[in-house]
Amino acid sequence: MIGQRYETSGAHFAFTDRWGGVSAVPYEELNLGGAVGDEPAAVLANRTLAAKELGLDPARVVWMNQVHGADVTVVDGPWASDGIPCVDAIVTATRGLALAVLTADCVPVLLADPVAGVAAAAHAGRPGMVAGVVPAAVAAMVKLGADPARITARTGPSVCGRCYEVPERMRAEVAAVEPAAYAETSWGTPAVDVAAGVHAQLARLGVRDVSDAGVCTLESGDHYSYRRDRTTGRLAGYVWLQREET
Repeated sequence: MIGQRYETSGAHFAFTDRWGGVSAVPYEELNLGGAVGDEPAAVLANRTLAAKELGLDPARVVWMNQVHGADVTVVDGPWASDGIPCVDAIVTATRGLALAVLTADCVPVLLADPVAGVAAAAHAGRPGMVAGVVPAAVAAMVKLGADPARITARTGPSVCGRCYEVPERMRAEVAAVEPAAYAETSWGTPAVDVAAGVHAQLARLGVRDVSDAGVCTLESGDHYSYRRDRTTGRLAGYVWLQREET
């Protein structure tokens, strides 16, 4: 269920795999995406299961309507009744509030500055990485008092540069914006490495504590991959800051 989990100085990071939920084929089992065709009741049950596994209140997990853009919003609690906005990064200075990002090949980016009490979650697919969603998220964190030198960044399971084949023109367009994303597949064709691009962006911003989950979603049968399966579920990355003791 929770494939990988990390904790550092009161900041918590977690990434799910596809197992331990209630969704049926082709979403089996722990699909956390609500817009992929799965039964809504199954998605809700899966989100509850994952939250409880992490010791979180499911009602205090903030999700996004992700659109492959670079818009960021700051949250201090669950969304109001008027709905979830279309953004690809969320930032909070509320300890104990969990932020979630959905992926199935794109790079989930989790960020936290425990000293400032600021956390962020970003959805960095190829378009979002090129548009600068991660730098935008870091900028929003800095406005709330975060220091890039204190930020811990964790990127989760995503399609790797050896597998993300693209047309040569697309690779050139991406590399013109982010040279670190230039890649070649294991079979010798043009590719893009989105995670490498994200890591390069973070380094330029002064974020030093950066690590990757080391899992290629396309290669791993334990993870959802849109490029491999098309109709499939979504993984989730979660970040939250421990509440201060009173």
